Amino acid sequence: MKRRSFIKSLTVGSGVAVSAGVPALAFTSPGNKKNYNADIVIYGGTAAAVTAAVQAKRMGKSVIIVSPDKHLGGMTSGGLGFTDTGNKTVIGGLAREFYHRIYLHYDRQESWKWQRKDAYGNKGQGTPAVDGENRTMWIFEPHAAEKVFEDFVKENNIQVLRNEWLDRQKGVEMKNSRITSFKTLSGNVYAGKMFIDATYEGDLMAAAKVKYVVGREAASEYNEKWGGVITGVFHHGHHFKKNIDPYKIPGNPSSGLLPRISSNPPGINGAGDKKVQAYCYRMCLSKHSENKVPYSKPVGYDPYQYELLVRVFNAGWDELFQKFDPIPNLKTDTNNHGPFSTDNIGMNYAYPDASYRLRQQIIEEHKTYQKGLMYFIATDPRIPREVQDEFNIWGLAKDEFTDNDNWPHQLYVREARRMVGHSVMTEHEILGTNAVTDSIGMGSYTLDSHNIQRYVTPEGYVQNEGDFGVHVSKPYSISYRSVLPKENECENLLVPVCLSSSHVAYGSIRMEPVFMILAESAATAAATAIDNRVSVQKVNYDELKKQLLKQDQRLE
Repeated sequence: MKRRSFIKSLTVGSGVAVSAGVPALAFTSPGNKKNYNADIVIYGGTAAAVTAAVQAKRMGKSVIIVSPDKHLGGMTSGGLGFTDTGNKTVIGGLAREFYHRIYLHYDRQESWKWQRKDAYGNKGQGTPAVDGENRTMWIFEPHAAEKVFEDFVKENNIQVLRNEWLDRQKGVEMKNSRITSFKTLSGNVYAGKMFIDATYEGDLMAAAKVKYVVGREAASEYNEKWGGVITGVFHHGHHFKKNIDPYKIPGNPSSGLLPRISSNPPGINGAGDKKVQAYCYRMCLSKHSENKVPYSKPVGYDPYQYELLVRVFNAGWDELFQKFDPIPNLKTDTNNHGPFSTDNIGMNYAYPDASYRLRQQIIEEHKTYQKGLMYFIATDPRIPREVQDEFNIWGLAKDEFTDNDNWPHQLYVREARRMVGHSVMTEHEILGTNAVTDSIGMGSYTLDSHNIQRYVTPEGYVQNEGDFGVHVSKPYSISYRSVLPKENECENLLVPVCLSSSHVAYGSIRMEPVFMILAESAATAAATAIDNRVSVQKVNYDELKKQLLKQDQRLE
C-alpha cells in the first residue's frame, strides 16, 4: 500500500483491514454487564500495571487490573528482552524482584531447550545478561517474562479482567474532581477509591480530561538543548550516512518521491510539532533449525515500499545485523538499526489520540510494513546475496507468541500522550542541573529518541530527523509530582507511564524498569492516600518516602 493511499484510508476509515482484535467487535451482551469495586483500580496490561497491582495487594488494598490486552507485561513480555537498564543499582523494589525471578527461571536446566546454559555468554553489546552476585538476569525470552507476570498475579490473587476497553467517549464518571468509576465497551463498570493509568497511551488520563501533550515541545519551552526539531543531529547509526537519491527516477524531482519519504520540510530547528518518534515491533528471531519459522509474505505486500532500502545497500551499507541482540536459546531481541529499518517512520502521528479503530488500522499497517520488510530482505534478488544468506539463517521463533503467528502481541509504542501535571520532568532534571526533592524512583538511561520524520534535504538527498542519544552521567531522581495530575483536574489518579515529562526527558524515563519502579511507588502513594483520606496531591512525602525505602526502592 502506498504511503498516500494509506494515510487517506486512515482519514476516511476505509481500505485497511481491521483485525478481530478491534474493540468494537469485542462487546459482551447486555446481560453480561457487571459492576466491580476495589480500593485501587488499575487500567492497563503493561508491566507497570502488574507491578502496581502487586504493590497494592502488599499494602493491604483490594485491587483490580482492567486490561485491554489479553497478554500481561506490555513490551517486557512483548519482545523487549534485551533490557534497557542503564545503571542497575538504581533498580530496586518489585522491578528488581522481577529480574530476580528471571534469574531463577534461567537457573533451571529445563529452561535451556535450544542452547546449553554454559554456551550463552554473560555479555551482549554492553548489557550483561546475568548478575550472579545479585542473582538477577536482565536479558530473557518473551515467554519467560510473561510467566513471571502471570505468577505475580496468581500468587497475589489479583483479579484481572482482560479484553476490557475503556469507553473513552463517555465512560469516566467524575464527581468533585475525583473519578468515581469508569465503564468499558462491554458495559462493565469499575468503581474505586484510587485509579492508576498504566497504559502506554494514557487513555484513562485523557478520558478524565487531564491535560496532556502529544509531540515535541519547542526547545524554548523548557530551555532544552535537544528540544524540538533537530535536523543535522546524528547520535546513532540511524541516519543516511551517504547521499541517497530520494526520487523514483534518480536525479529527476518531477518523477516524485520514493515511498515513505515525506514531501514536507522538517521544520525549523528547535521548533515544536505534533509528531512522535517511530514505533516498531521487537521481533524474537531464532536460528535453531527446529525452532524457526520462515518469513512469510504478508497480505498487502508491496515490494516497492522498500525501494529505498535497495539504494541503501547499493551504497555499501553493512550494518543489518547490529541489533540482532542475543537472548537465551539462540534467539534475538531484534530492534531497529540503520537509516531504513523496522522503525516505521512517520506513520504513527495519529496514533496517540486516535480512535480504537484507527489505532488498529495503524497497527495493521505497521505489521504489514515490518513483515513485508522481513520478506523483502529474505527473498528479493536485489538484496546482496551474502546478506540474504545470513539473514535467512534466522526466522521467527516458533515457540514465542504462539497464538499470534509468532509475531509480538505488543507494538512498541515508544511515546504517545504525556501528562502536563504538577511538575514536568525536563532534560535539566535528567542531566542533574535541577534537583528533585520528592523522588519516588530513579532512572539512568541515555536521553534517547528514535527518528520522527524522513525528508528531503535542501541538497536533494533523503535524510532522517529526530534521533538523539545524550549521555546521562549519573542516575537521576524522578519527582512524585510528575505522576500526579493537577489537583483541580483529578484528585485520585496516578499516571506512572504517560507521566508529566518533556519529549526530551521522556527519552530516558521511558524504559520498562523505570515504568515498573514508578508504578510500584504510585500504588504505594494510592494506598497511603486511602489510609489518610487525602487526595494523591496531599500525600505526605516524608511518610511516602519512608515506606518506599522499606520496599527497597532506590530514591537517591
